[in-house]
Amino acid sequence: MSKLIEISSWLRGRLPDLLAENRVPGAAVAFCAGDELADVAAGVLSTATGVEATTGSLFQIGSITKVLTSTLAMQLVDEGRLDLDAPVRAYLPGFAVADERAAARITVRQLLCHVSGFEGDVFTDTGKGDDCLEKYVGLLAGVPQVFEPGEMFSYNNAGFCVLGRIVEVVRGRPFDDCMRAHLFEPLGLTQAANDPYEAILHRTAVGHIGHGPTPVWALARSNAPAGSMLAMSARDLLAFARMHLAGGLGPDGRAVLGPESVRAMRQQQVAQPDVDQGTGWGLGWELFHRPGRAVFGHDGNTIGQSAFLRVVPECDVALVILTNGGSPKPVFREIAGHVLGDLAGAGPGAAPRPDPAAPPLDAARYAGTYLSSTARTTVSQDARGRLWLDRVPLGVTADLDEAPYRTELVAWRGDSVLPAGPEGGPLAFLGDDGHGRALYLHSGRADRRVPS
Repeated sequence: MSKLIEISSWLRGRLPDLLAENRVPGAAVAFCAGDELADVAAGVLSTATGVEATTGSLFQIGSITKVLTSTLAMQLVDEGRLDLDAPVRAYLPGFAVADERAAARITVRQLLCHVSGFEGDVFTDTGKGDDCLEKYVGLLAGVPQVFEPGEMFSYNNAGFCVLGRIVEVVRGRPFDDCMRAHLFEPLGLTQAANDPYEAILHRTAVGHIGHGPTPVWALARSNAPAGSMLAMSARDLLAFARMHLAGGLGPDGRAVLGPESVRAMRQQQVAQPDVDQGTGWGLGWELFHRPGRAVFGHDGNTIGQSAFLRVVPECDVALVILTNGGSPKPVFREIAGHVLGDLAGAGPGAAPRPDPAAPPLDAARYAGTYLSSTARTTVSQDARGRLWLDRVPLGVTADLDEAPYRTELVAWRGDSVLPAGPEGGPLAFLGDDGHGRALYLHSGRADRRVPS
């Protein structure tokens, strides 16, 4: 019995209980080692209908879409039609953010690796028409510049919407058409849907928040290149990953992406702050380092759905996990520990834990209020010297009924801290506001201190 068959047998037996333990209604998993593939599903697509999740079911892949958008852009690089180091305005002359000087300097490469510096969580719905991306980019003129272009990493959804608009302008056709013509069709992806109108033709998962299905299925079409709508089966997403493992070759042996572009996408462009498992970012891919192994991938989260993709090129191994609610991270960690650990010696590693030997937190440096378009976060010290974080959702997160969040902060390493409870990941305090206080609270996104 091969190791892959052994793991798939374990997963078929373990997955139903693993989902129940973490209140995840349903999941689909697919993985490969070389030419061997396996996929497993369990649970239900909706607790309201009880429809069973199958290996052919579609789940939203969320921000993993960004890697597909990046691939569409790199195809244009292969064709000589896109220069990564050209300013965005070379392709979108009207591109603007609130800082005119920054808008003139932001490059395509900076969009791809999340260093453009403008506010990234802009979820404005500009309609369902083919002009929604054009309208969306036009509305960015009032978006603030958080830091200088290229200064640091800060995850940016809006930047990928701009990138998607570049793709459709250069191709001369809507973004969804580009996705289908240049990725779905050459990769033979038949269980993939760009929008709800396509998804309804398939057996499709519904997201869950709290005790039931979400009231809406997807975010706005204007955010599609960043990951608001795309739904796929686990096996179809695995087929996309296998193309990257194969040096850009599709299942028929034809080139979907040039080998130089495949390599360039996984080469580090920027280091990440010490806030998560990833250590850096390439051109679309998040980069992870395990002892003796390079790993790349991406995660995705939409309304009540979470997705995970990991690729270990040295071992020709890839893993896809798609879920529709509950607490998906423990599910990911256990499955990845077995699949990536056993097949590639590249499991996800232990979750961060507080360091009891770390020095006390520097309240004078950390305390204050930090603001973005989606949250106001206040860090304060109580009478016993403990540090607390209070997060109040704003904008689209408030509209989706995300609850305010309060947690104690505890020492981890350096200027990076952890929430005391089980939810949430590391946070980093970066920069200096000129008064010895942190200028940014970084959670993967840089929220700027509000002057006091």
